[in-house]
Amino acid sequence: MIELLARPLADAFMQVGVYVAVMVALFGWLRWRYGDRVTDHLTHRPRLGPLVGALLGVSPGCGGAIILMPLYARGKVSFGTVVAALAATMGDSSWVVIAANPEFALKIHALLFVVGLVTGYVVDMLGIDPARAVRSPRRWLRRQHTDAPADGARRPAGAPEPQRQLVARTGTGGRPAALDTFPAPATLAVAAAAVAPVRPIRMSLVFWGLTMPAFLVSVPVVFHAVDPQRLTAALGGVDPYLALGCCGTLIAVLIFAAGRGRFADDTVDTATPSSRREALRHSAHEASFITVWVAVAYVGWQVLSSTTGFDGSELAFAGVAGVLVGALIGLVPGCAVQIVFTGIFVSGGLPVTTLVANAISQDGDALIPLAALRRRAAATATVITTIPALLVGLALLVLLR
Repeated sequence: MIELLARPLADAFMQVGVYVAVMVALFGWLRWRYGDRVTDHLTHRPRLGPLVGALLGVSPGCGGAIILMPLYARGKVSFGTVVAALAATMGDSSWVVIAANPEFALKIHALLFVVGLVTGYVVDMLGIDPARAVRSPRRWLRRQHTDAPADGARRPAGAPEPQRQLVARTGTGGRPAALDTFPAPATLAVAAAAVAPVRPIRMSLVFWGLTMPAFLVSVPVVFHAVDPQRLTAALGGVDPYLALGCCGTLIAVLIFAAGRGRFADDTVDTATPSSRREALRHSAHEASFITVWVAVAYVGWQVLSSTTGFDGSELAFAGVAGVLVGALIGLVPGCAVQIVFTGIFVSGGLPVTTLVANAISQDGDALIPLAALRRRAAATATVITTIPALLVGLALLVLLR
């Protein structure tokens, strides 16, 4: 039972969770400290949009890509910038690869950056922008006399009309190029508060209190610097790796449940935390979210392989079929499915070509706020990112033969 359930549960936290927690906290602090500088620089230099979009997208997690979505809805960045970020992002599943194999993670993220950069500039060169159709003055005036908000979304019966602001964007010669509507900041704040998950502050403190000793045990054990049996003997027969790992996964499950299983708690607000405390709280939630889904993948794979002798070679995830499957799974919004898929790769159940196709195709949690702001743009973007996913996956399939 220990090897069947306890060991994979401990591995999920000790091999992935603790490293994810440390890196997520670091990136959360960076977003809190320097996030505004990046976006301000981007809005003043629109030609660098796809470059900055690819840089923000390739950063681990979903926060970098998420902060671009409201900027696009307000007409501050191009659609190519959004596509570059979505093609470059690997979402929260990037933490799984980084924790398992940092050298491979560096290679795949470099590839994602190049693919996102090229795809973004191609989209801008072709003039693709689904939001143009909803930025005309006539359509805006018609929306003021109807109950349907932008992008065709229907408001529930009896719901009040959300407050809107009108923004005139300057075109050639100083003439207004278009009119755009978007929810006022106060409306966004109310909406965010309405859907915000329960914030387990105390459990977050327990999580970090457990993560620190777990990290100190995990590093020498995972990198084979210390014999785990010696640690067990020194502690009177208690295996610290197994004990801390199972406790860490249990705390992650409790935080995950308290957050109602939301997709990594990634919203426009949490992508740019307002304080260091908020950054740490969100980091604990995101690391717990990833740990839970990695544990699902690890336990499922262990039970399947132990009870049936199945080792993954029977799956149709190799060759052209594998590339197609990886790209299609990438169409699923959010990070949960992608984390499980990447966990299967870490366990040895997927070829690298399948993972690459999935990494390019998936848009992480960034697609969710984009869909809320510009539904048509979100649908177009997720279809566009599937094209380079198939092309690069098939190209790698030929090169790696």
